[in-house]
Amino acid sequence: MNRSSYDLAVVGAGPAGMAAASEASALGLKAVVLDEKPGPGGQIYHAITAPRTSARDAVLGPDYLGGLPLVDAFTHSGADYRSGATVWQISEDGVSYAGADGGGDIAASRVLVATGAMERPYPLPGWTLPGVMTAGAAQLLLKGSGLLADDAVFIGTGPLLYLVAVQYLNAGARIEAIIDTASPAAKWAALPHLPMALRQSGYIAKGLRMLAQIRRSGTKVIHGAKDIALEGEERVAAVTWRQGASGQRRRLECRHVFLHQGVVPNPNMTMAARAAHQWDEVQLCWVVDRDTHGRTSLPWLLAAGDGAGIGGAKVAELSGRLATLAAAHDLGRLDAAAFAARSAPLLRRIGAEMAPRPFLDRLYRPADTDLAPQDEATILCRCEEVRRGAVADAVAEGCPGPNQLKSFTRAGMGPCQGRMCGHSIGAVISDLSGRSAADVGYFRLRMPVKPVTLGDIGGMTHAQREDS
Repeated sequence: MNRSSYDLAVVGAGPAGMAAASEASALGLKAVVLDEKPGPGGQIYHAITAPRTSARDAVLGPDYLGGLPLVDAFTHSGADYRSGATVWQISEDGVSYAGADGGGDIAASRVLVATGAMERPYPLPGWTLPGVMTAGAAQLLLKGSGLLADDAVFIGTGPLLYLVAVQYLNAGARIEAIIDTASPAAKWAALPHLPMALRQSGYIAKGLRMLAQIRRSGTKVIHGAKDIALEGEERVAAVTWRQGASGQRRRLECRHVFLHQGVVPNPNMTMAARAAHQWDEVQLCWVVDRDTHGRTSLPWLLAAGDGAGIGGAKVAELSGRLATLAAAHDLGRLDAAAFAARSAPLLRRIGAEMAPRPFLDRLYRPADTDLAPQDEATILCRCEEVRRGAVADAVAEGCPGPNQLKSFTRAGMGPCQGRMCGHSIGAVISDLSGRSAADVGYFRLRMPVKPVTLGDIGGMTHAQREDS
């Protein structure tokens, strides 16, 4: 077992984790960064260190390439970087991980969770059929392997849905249609927040350019769709929906569907550590309680990046730096005056970068019927194949929340420990019981937070496992 000792252990090598490591080195902290992926960048800058070509740069755009200086600074920071490392436990003693080197335990005075966001599940009839994936997964395939699927149908709402569509168009792919599921009422709810969003007018201008490009491409954009369902036997073959006031059923044949209805923080690690969390009624997700510098309710644990609240790549980077300043200050490595002086400009920049969020969060708020599907046969928990009807039966029998639902249905007890279904289960129980999502709660998570074998925990290397 590997038992090294560090001032700061960072989980995740996305924008927040990379920035935290660079800041730690500048402050003289001994830092280690652990990440599951083979290279740095996280989801946002996935495969950014791949060989560059002018064609690839044109497809992925300047925002993606904007991560290169951050990666370069991280690479030269001197932090101990362990790629391919799956962290399965964190505690006040440090972190435990599995990896090709056999993994082990790493002692650390502070642990910074920067595990990023995940796509909000979009359970609808047929969403588990082959040929259906999330828009984020489609983007990862494009970034990592240059893979595309012509004539796909994009369904859902959120900036990422349109960004991936534009990147597809940039790559020369054909898009069959975009079915935007945002409620018409969302525009009116967002409108009062437009003046604040215009303080960062670049975001709004970028969004308008994307919409204009999609319009020029001739891609069909469908609004007002309801009761969306995917059809198929061995794979997806068509999407159907009800349109307009008449409720007429429409059908569109397709072989690929990309679903998306926003991103939410991945709370598994901080929840399993027993840090306090709260329900965010605007972003419709659970977020870890933290101060402006990412300190959680646990003295040894910090959180930064989209995993601590959705803000985007720039905010993630800034929050990673702030969390490291807090760690250095709390460990007595940065005096109060320097801590305040270095924090102030970062806090101002975060405030400016977050100005469009209230507008965007309301404009792209998923419809209630998409958050909590009404069709009884719709699968909610993919791991255990638990359908909406089974959850309804359990609630009718008196099941009060997600944790008790495990005993009724095994929902949330599969390999992902509820990461994929947690928000959907909570939304459906809230819809069925009439209670708020905050009152319904979330799964009570435990370590290990990732599926690992006894060999992983015992520290077996991949070579030893093959020989055993």
